[in-house]
Amino acid sequence: MKFLNGGGEMAVAIRNHDWSATGLGFPQNWPPALKTAVSMALNSKFPKCIVWGPDLVSIYNDAFRPILGDKPPALGRSFRDVWSEVWDTIGPIAERAYAGQATFIEDFPLVIDRYGYPEQTYFTFCYSPIRDEHGVVHGLMDTVIETTGKIEAQRQARLLNGELEHRIKNALTVIQAIINQTFQSGREKEEILGDLGRRIGALADAQTLLTRSSMAEADIGEIVNHALAPFRTRGESFHVEGTPVSLSAKQALSLSLALNELATNALKYGALSRGGGIVKIAWKAGRPGTEDEFRLDWSESGGPPVSRPTRRGFGSRIIDTALPQDFVGEARLSYDPDGVRYALTTQMIHVGADPRFPEQGGG
Repeated sequence: MKFLNGGGEMAVAIRNHDWSATGLGFPQNWPPALKTAVSMALNSKFPKCIVWGPDLVSIYNDAFRPILGDKPPALGRSFRDVWSEVWDTIGPIAERAYAGQATFIEDFPLVIDRYGYPEQTYFTFCYSPIRDEHGVVHGLMDTVIETTGKIEAQRQARLLNGELEHRIKNALTVIQAIINQTFQSGREKEEILGDLGRRIGALADAQTLLTRSSMAEADIGEIVNHALAPFRTRGESFHVEGTPVSLSAKQALSLSLALNELATNALKYGALSRGGGIVKIAWKAGRPGTEDEFRLDWSESGGPPVSRPTRRGFGSRIIDTALPQDFVGEARLSYDPDGVRYALTTQMIHVGADPRFPEQGGG
């Protein structure tokens, strides 16, 4: 079977696979068009998968294997079964290839299941018909590259840029509130000015944290305390409790943005807008890497009565959408008369590094 030469680990897998259960039969008896296509795919460094015959039998190269994640081995299986969760979407594209029409799509969104949970992904791919020497189509070649990392980076950049613009508009309001609360005490001028300088410096430090999109994973307690530092105008304003939990860089950034937004709103309208108000931030974590629940709660008390805002701004999108998306979980924001309540819930398997991007570190 010389057509498998140079094919790497998948060439060995093809030689050792039991093909009797498929309609293809033994590789040495495969038609010339299939052998040629398989040889081209196996000797390519670009991810490729051959889909052959009416049973849509899958044959792929080494570069394609990471795309499968933790799915069961796909060699010799129906392409329809391998990607059953998205077949309603990609099936018609495969049908067009079998009808002789190639399709090229960039950054195509798909929600797939390859690590035991639904995952938003993006792919740039081409389904090309494979013809025999008579021009008859017998299969397709899926040439594909995953672009999830690129799309996530672009989304994160848009989120950060939009948040920075939003934060500039809020900065003067926050500084004014810090000044007002600092000067409410009857202390000496030097002591007041020292506190004021430290608090404004903490606010600037928090802004620096928000721009460090490449920061390594961090403990949630560090992130929470860092994000709240500019708002600690009174020692009793915040009650923070929770066990050590490592967050990925993406989760640390989005949590910092969300906490900063919640604290800014509390300083403007909620528990931090007058003396005696309390904000409690607490989180509970289960066993790392399991389906145990992770929950983070923000609750305010002692402030003026609150009501739901009439408009939804950029900050609300961070709290309602961006943060739960980065934790693959759910968020609930409520405006109780006694104070704002916010809860983020997910499973521990989602807390920490994203399995698609191991360079972010382990969770």
